[in-house]
Amino acid sequence: MSQIEGVTARAATEVEAPVVFETRRARDGKQLGIMRLNAPRSLNALSLAMIERIEAQLDAWELDSSIAMVWLEGAGERALCAGGDIVALYQAMTTAPASEGADPLEALDDFFATRYFTAEYRLDHRLHTFPKPLLVWGGGIVMGGGMGLFAGGCERVVTESSRLAMPEVSIGLYPDVGASWLLNRLPRGIGEYLGATGAQLNARDALDLGLATRLIPDEQREALKQALCEGEFGRHPSRHLSQVLSEFERRELAPPGQVLPLFDHIQQLVAGHEVLKACQRILDDPQARSDCNAWLYANRERLLAGCPSSPHLVFRMLARHRHSSLAEAFRDELTLSVRCCMGTELAEGVRALLIDKDKQPQWAYASIAQVSEEYIDGFFAPLWEEDEHPLMDL
Repeated sequence: MSQIEGVTARAATEVEAPVVFETRRARDGKQLGIMRLNAPRSLNALSLAMIERIEAQLDAWELDSSIAMVWLEGAGERALCAGGDIVALYQAMTTAPASEGADPLEALDDFFATRYFTAEYRLDHRLHTFPKPLLVWGGGIVMGGGMGLFAGGCERVVTESSRLAMPEVSIGLYPDVGASWLLNRLPRGIGEYLGATGAQLNARDALDLGLATRLIPDEQREALKQALCEGEFGRHPSRHLSQVLSEFERRELAPPGQVLPLFDHIQQLVAGHEVLKACQRILDDPQARSDCNAWLYANRERLLAGCPSSPHLVFRMLARHRHSSLAEAFRDELTLSVRCCMGTELAEGVRALLIDKDKQPQWAYASIAQVSEEYIDGFFAPLWEEDEHPLMDL
């Protein structure tokens, strides 16, 4: 541990430290705790080691009365976090004994997917319920597992460079990390559309939909930290945080929105919340052409190329959790995510997109319409008795 001019950084000299922790002292002696995902080459993909370290540090900082608030960010300028450690999941799914036909159900708690998703969802829930103010800096790419981190902040800051998405349809998964709850908080139909197409949102979209709370320029990140520590957190750190953020906020710098101008159109596309009809409307949408609306076109192409079973999982999960608590959604997501890792689609999607990078996945079904209800039902078969569920204590 070293201290320079009131800044204490742990693991700063460890180049490969998955997360860097730092504290900065304010005028009144209270401290700002900073967590920095430290894997910029992988766009801060969220590894199990990262998750475990963040969870432990949150425990320590919750008990430390000198810590007034927590700041979570990603190293570098390109991303908060581009997603979970999908490559590690792929390796676990395709190496012995899994690749040799061993049944994960026989050692469910030791299955890497169980351990990874349990830890990730527990951390995401912890962020949502952390008792001290939590600011998440969402500059650059905020996707998949990154959205799970971002959504947990009481202050969710986007910048001019922010790109948010839940793009799991491209790899044979579905929007998890609490998205079964989060997407249901959006206006009716918008969640289904975003989940089924993996649509990318900019800063304006995030603000319009309530996914973000502030827009602050990328270049002001360090100045904002300094301003927070030049003042006093006092007995009401949330008030101090809000006051300082209001001085830095620059919503006028947000790019033109993509969702709000098409709000009615999107709701018409998914009207009725029936997966087959909604997806067919999206694919047949006359506005979804490259010479008409580039955003709708990109979303259509992503749905067309994505895993045919993923939209079924999206619509089923959102229907199941329309009125659920966040904890209930996480518990159901754990079952579904582990089931996905036991199947073939996720491994094939990751192979095609991230391993071999041929972008030619061989999906089990040729189209969304061919996916059977019985096949989807299998993903929702319970893996644990209710009182033995790994997330029962949430």
